[in-house]
Amino acid sequence: MLFSLYFDVLKRSRPLPSCNHVVKLAKDLLHPSAEEEKRRHKKKRLVQSPNSYFMDVKCPGCYKITTVFSHAQTVVLCVGCSTVLCQPTGGKARLTEGCSFRRKQH
Repeated sequence: MLFSLYFDVLKRSRPLPSCNHVVKLAKDLLHPSAEEEKRRHKKKRLVQSPNSYFMDVKCPGCYKITTVFSHAQTVVLCVGCSTVLCQPTGGKARLTEGCSFRRKQH
């Protein structure tokens, strides 16, 4: 009895309207800007890429170049004069004042 009442209600109900219109988004999800991609989490980018990198750091005292990881977790000393080149923080390593650096190419 209850089952047949349910089908009677279904027969009387109106059909769903068809949805033929296309909704335009406020921004293009397939072609995000470079700035927008940089702010995103490294795993949620369109193409995954790390936030870390290697860099050549030049000592201000003896001008020797040392390769340092951007997110180094230990104090990095100069090979020539034992000057502190960078100190670890919670994320990226902090370069000592006067040290110049350049990002290494992969």
